[in-house]
Amino acid sequence: MHTDTERCVRAVQAKDSRFDGVFFTAVVTTRIYCRPGCPVVPPRPANMRFYPSAAACQQAGFRACKRCRPDSTPGSPEWDQRADLTARAMRLIGDGVVDREGVPGLARRLRYSERQIERQLRAELGAGPLALARAQRAQTARLLIETTALAMADIAFAAGFASVRSFNDTVREVFALSPSALRERAPRSRTGAPGALTLRLPFRAPLNPDNLFGHLAATAVPGVEEWRDGAYRRTLRLPHGHGTVALTPGPTHIGCRLVLTDQRDLTVAISRCRRLLDLDADPVAVDGQLRADPLLAPLVDKAPGRRVPRTVDEAEFAVRAVLGQQVSTAAARTHAARLVRAHGEPVEDPEGGLTHLFPAPEALATLDPESLALPRTRRATLLTLVHRLAAGELVLGPESDWAETRARLAALPGFGPWTVEAVAMRALGDPDAFLPTDLGMRRAARQLGLPHTPAALTARAAAWRPWRAYATQYLWATDDHPINFLPA
Repeated sequence: MHTDTERCVRAVQAKDSRFDGVFFTAVVTTRIYCRPGCPVVPPRPANMRFYPSAAACQQAGFRACKRCRPDSTPGSPEWDQRADLTARAMRLIGDGVVDREGVPGLARRLRYSERQIERQLRAELGAGPLALARAQRAQTARLLIETTALAMADIAFAAGFASVRSFNDTVREVFALSPSALRERAPRSRTGAPGALTLRLPFRAPLNPDNLFGHLAATAVPGVEEWRDGAYRRTLRLPHGHGTVALTPGPTHIGCRLVLTDQRDLTVAISRCRRLLDLDADPVAVDGQLRADPLLAPLVDKAPGRRVPRTVDEAEFAVRAVLGQQVSTAAARTHAARLVRAHGEPVEDPEGGLTHLFPAPEALATLDPESLALPRTRRATLLTLVHRLAAGELVLGPESDWAETRARLAALPGFGPWTVEAVAMRALGDPDAFLPTDLGMRRAARQLGLPHTPAALTARAAAWRPWRAYATQYLWATDDHPINFLPA
């Protein structure tokens, strides 16, 4: 969108926060860049320049606005709508791959050359992978400076910087303040609790928390997840350790309290929590298209802003999808809880009742099939899945190509269309995933007067693309559908 100057100018003059994170406005006279919804008086159009990323603004020599904090806006919804090279690269950069593995690691995961990735990202985002990762490190550093009492040296390494000097130089360049001056300006109080961090996760309004938190609470696996004191809490398996998170819905943001065993995992933890709650979605675009169907419009108008509940661990969700085939939600939770107790890694949770990490595929690959209280065919399905995941023959993650992964899943024994599409929707994050064979979907369609056979419903849903996963949430809401009696 940043190339459509007239549209960008209109958005800035209207202070339209819907475009925050979609593009950034740089002002040539002040050398400052802002988000479109910045509350200051808009500059003259002749002085505006538009960029697709904060990294591109920084590379062009602009500093972040101290008032609107453009580095802390929701991510662009563009990367959740696509599965091409740029989108997958952005998801991996958000997951901290460049900080951990460098650009060569990014290239290996994407199976493209470093040169091609650099060229593609520069063409679309105005910055290469190193600059994009640097902008993300700067945002993480600012968050830690303003909300914790950590020493600056600890913050530098927790944010992913290789040295304190590069940390100091980057903070001064991006924010036009030293790290200590940035901390002095922070209005909020800081906690010195080791490993604990309280922050806000922004989103684009509207957001309806009912399906998000209701679904997560209804399907929570004991020991791994819980609903406590108005918050959804769960354990997190992270690159350098583990953590726990408490997510609390609010009218303008999601409250997030993280307890990490290693602060270097902060960026990854935030990225995965945002992905879990689908916080980078564009509800105005989604709901606008779904309202065009006269039978869906009343559902959208009644509760706009529904999101797709996703996952913090793609492999975990795939395992749970198999456990939930053709059984009730309660039975699926029971099966998962048994696996957790037998094979999950114990963790301590002084603030609640979380006890384990969900077992990794490598741990599940060694289990005795006779210990599973499942039908023989589903045992075979589960073991085949975890063996493929453990061996790296099946990759479920931010780098996954949606079409290729669907084909690989469909080739596994016991993976029917419902399970494949459920994994595509919840684990891969495809906004167009669709489950026309789901019994809850078909009941809701019948109640609304929509076609309710799978073929006819699929034909009707062509007009909902590319947002069929969101249409599914609206339809499930009419049936009070907590994933009961799922087909394979």
